[in-house]
Amino acid sequence: MTAATHSTLFPQVPDSADAVLEGLDPEQRAVATALHGPVCVLAGAGTGKTRAITHRIAYGVRAGILQPSSVLAVTFTNRAAGEMRGRLRQLGAVGVQARTFHSAALRQLQYFWPKAIGGSLPRIVDRKIQLVADAAAACRFRLDRGELRDVTAEIEWSKVTQTVPADYAAAAAKAGREAPRDRAEIAQIYSAYEDLKRERVVIDFEDVLLLTVAVLQDRNDIAEQVRAQYQHFVVDEYQDVSPLQQRLLELWLGDRENLCVVGDASQTIYSFTGATPDHLLDFRTRHPGATVVKLVRDYRSTPQVVHLANGLLAQARGRAAEHRLELVSQRPAGSEPVFTEYTDEPAEAEGAARRIRELIDAGVPASEIAVLFRTNAQSETYEQALADAGVPYQLRGAERFFDRPEVRKAGIALRAAARFGGNDALLDDAPDLPSQVRAVLSGEGWTPQPPAGSGAVRERWESLAALVHLAQDFAAARPGVTLGDLVAELDERAGAQHAPTVQGVTLASLHSAKGLEWDVVFLVGVAEGMMPITYAKTDEQIEEERRLLYVGVTRARERLHLSWALSRSPGGRPNRRPSRFLAGLRPGSHTAAGHGGAAGTGGVERGSFTAASASAAPSPRRRQRSPARCRVCGRTLTDAGEMKLMRCEDCPSDMDEGLYERLREWRADQARRSGQPAFCVFTDKTLMAIAETVPDDEHGLARIPGVGMRKLGRYGTDVLAICAGRDVGVDQGQG
Repeated sequence: MTAATHSTLFPQVPDSADAVLEGLDPEQRAVATALHGPVCVLAGAGTGKTRAITHRIAYGVRAGILQPSSVLAVTFTNRAAGEMRGRLRQLGAVGVQARTFHSAALRQLQYFWPKAIGGSLPRIVDRKIQLVADAAAACRFRLDRGELRDVTAEIEWSKVTQTVPADYAAAAAKAGREAPRDRAEIAQIYSAYEDLKRERVVIDFEDVLLLTVAVLQDRNDIAEQVRAQYQHFVVDEYQDVSPLQQRLLELWLGDRENLCVVGDASQTIYSFTGATPDHLLDFRTRHPGATVVKLVRDYRSTPQVVHLANGLLAQARGRAAEHRLELVSQRPAGSEPVFTEYTDEPAEAEGAARRIRELIDAGVPASEIAVLFRTNAQSETYEQALADAGVPYQLRGAERFFDRPEVRKAGIALRAAARFGGNDALLDDAPDLPSQVRAVLSGEGWTPQPPAGSGAVRERWESLAALVHLAQDFAAARPGVTLGDLVAELDERAGAQHAPTVQGVTLASLHSAKGLEWDVVFLVGVAEGMMPITYAKTDEQIEEERRLLYVGVTRARERLHLSWALSRSPGGRPNRRPSRFLAGLRPGSHTAAGHGGAAGTGGVERGSFTAASASAAPSPRRRQRSPARCRVCGRTLTDAGEMKLMRCEDCPSDMDEGLYERLREWRADQARRSGQPAFCVFTDKTLMAIAETVPDDEHGLARIPGVGMRKLGRYGTDVLAICAGRDVGVDQGQG
């Protein structure tokens, strides 16, 4: 036997049942030996949950207590199921079924369909989105690509929550879902979709579970046959179970209690798909005699990373927070998490790329480094920064920015406008590059204001908005550039990002990073409006955003970098601030008021600024600036619109209505003269803020969010004159 066969890649199969238990810590051993009755394993991030449950199954099999063919282990991804099967083989537990819920249900459905229904199982549609498009057309609704994806997601959510078309509108409203269209219209499309499936004799992915549940409910003889086959169940990632999956599990079990579930309520980040931690949190209520084991020894991350993760959850609220696990690192001490504040987003991306280049040059494998962000639209800046730094990368869970359909289509439209723009009436009133790009992309779905809620429509808008922002920055850096120059710049950027990236740094959204880990993690864009995301409004949504950041933190084994930018673009107004979730955790901050926490976990001050971060960070004055507060009630403001008004939306306004109308008339005249939309002069919120504060000098006007030095220089004289009650000539304000 060669030396390689003794490595961790080729472990020897344990020679006995007792040998299976060797190397387990006391809690993992307790899981492995709890083979009877209901068992609930509450396992924190990095605590070896997969190790514990696979050793549990293997110990039961090797000890002769469990028959391999009677065990069904279910999880949520094919990757996780494959990993579980591999570990079980290495432990000598051959013959155990480890599958996803859908894979297990499909096997049963295929086997029992002839007996229960007759004939063969209908074909499963490969891409339901085309069927949804046909259903929408049958209802005489036109949906673009983004709306199709979002309506499809609503149908999927309805099915996993066992909501029929007639109940969709009420159920979606009760769940607080941001529907991509009128809920009655979605219900109509959903109903037509179900009709089309029946006509074409096809089923979809969710039908596999629904039909399996129906068969097991209606045919007790078939249910008993399944229960005779599988007598012991293990469910991984139990916090992500949907109501439909829970119902299927209950039918598999019958009146037995040979069930082991594993999960962590603090890692519930998929509620938008129908997942809920309630089944995990209610497990002891449903099974009063359950054995409960908590795994809190963290083998993945250093004490410094674990301390920050614990600090995040110490400030959490809600039901999941009440069941949080305080992790205890088992690793030697490492580097403190690094917190860095940048002046703008490009500087943040360049700073991350520079540090990554230094790490790779120092010997850290590129594949052991990850950059994690909240939305896929953020990837373009980091793709470009890494390409500029000569760092290979791979994008996980999303298409490259320039490969996205909406970006490709926008590129074609911009190229056509650059070539034939002289004959395009759309560009007649667009005097500069940014206004030309806005005019062209308005035909592709870009609007001045983002669509409400999340989903494909929002992601598509953000991709187009990134192009609008890029045009603004490009024009600011190179006055006089043309649309053709921008197209050439976009082509160059797209070309630079198609280098081979097999062994590159991972770029991923926080959602797609779940279940993965790296030596070094850069958490970027950790600012209000992005973390938590702007459209997270309710307490439950805010807490899920906190858990998402917790998942990001716990992906890091050794080093963790967190960063944010004060403004979007160079020279922009520095009105952003770091995420509220970092309050009390980053240097110089204090624990947010109203957030309780376990003793010894709140108010942590961790991390340090390296020389590189100090040079990239802005002056101490900016880091110490006070949060924006409502000038009426004093509440801390986080919404961008409220921050412009310097008051809560619901607080009483002392706005001078006459002044506001005069400002609006002046703005309309300015917009006509410059050939740009009115909001490009000043937004409604900025005009309202001016009419409420009535500044009497440039200093007071400059303090209003949305003004900025450029607009102060261009429009300040006019605005102050209007505020003073003086008439403004039409030729003023054009300098």
